[in-house]
Amino acid sequence: MELAALGWTADRAVALPAGCLPGRVTRVDRGRLSVLTAEGEQRLRPAAALHDALPGGPAVGDWVAVRDELAVAVLPRRTAFTRTAAGRTSAAQVVAANVDVVLVVDSLAGEARLRRVERYLAVAWSSGATPVVVLTKADLCADVGPAVAQVADDALGVAVLAVSSLTGDGLDAVRALLGPGRTAAMVGPSGVGKSSLANALAGRRVAGTREIRDDGRGRHATTARELHLLPDGGLLVDTPGMRELGLHDDLDGVGRAYADVTGLAVDCRYRDCGHRTEPGCAVAAAIEEGRLDPARFIAWRKLQGEAHRQRLRVDARARADERAKLRALHRSRRAEPGRPR
Repeated sequence: MELAALGWTADRAVALPAGCLPGRVTRVDRGRLSVLTAEGEQRLRPAAALHDALPGGPAVGDWVAVRDELAVAVLPRRTAFTRTAAGRTSAAQVVAANVDVVLVVDSLAGEARLRRVERYLAVAWSSGATPVVVLTKADLCADVGPAVAQVADDALGVAVLAVSSLTGDGLDAVRALLGPGRTAAMVGPSGVGKSSLANALAGRRVAGTREIRDDGRGRHATTARELHLLPDGGLLVDTPGMRELGLHDDLDGVGRAYADVTGLAVDCRYRDCGHRTEPGCAVAAAIEEGRLDPARFIAWRKLQGEAHRQRLRVDARARADERAKLRALHRSRRAEPGRPR
């Protein structure tokens, strides 16, 4: 197998340990890795030292150094779609590594779920890859154009594509994103048609599907993340539906997903404007004049707070800075004229 077809580039060889071959992880199950190498597919065990060096271990899409039947190292990741692991934890979970495009998948069946798309876009922007919104089940939508326009107006700077895995409409536009050696990761909640889209792009059954419910929504089908080779030379990571998509600690992704809100905030009179009742607040003025949807502003504030809290959990320096800010605030309040001491 040609490594270039798997996304390998010659500059990665610098990080490859001596005596090792490169391989790309296509699936992780029960501590075992399915890896594609120039010699074909192999089942490997990750070396014990690998988990110590990389919390969470290898992820689908990673390039690993292969020696005999072991994966002894993970090569540096170029990009990674990362969320906070589900449950009561602050640990990062890499959903897919070394992807060029993140396909944020949602369905045209039913009302647009803008807040959900915004959350996925915030994480997708943080990955370092290019996000694209793919709206499936166009065959179940009575008026596709306005439905796509509604999402496109909200997904600033992001291409929005409508597709039908049943009729094939729109699939060529998705295929055009994936040339030979380019990798896309599909992310989205259960039931939006990711598995059907994966099968349609692959031209064969690579993912299980479930029948559509009476309300037009699908059911959870994919149970594990897996990388598939596509006929035109691209690669596609199919992921299970996510009940939780917790932001990790990247405020930049939130800023890019809500570029309109952050752009307005720059024009506020005060640098530390809380966007509530402060005079000269450009955000409040935009809401009052109908230029900014209040629900979008609330969602921005919520995701900003979530990312900030997560950063405080994982970053000791950020926690120290936060405590210093609080101490300075308390000192300034105590120094106010007429304040009881």
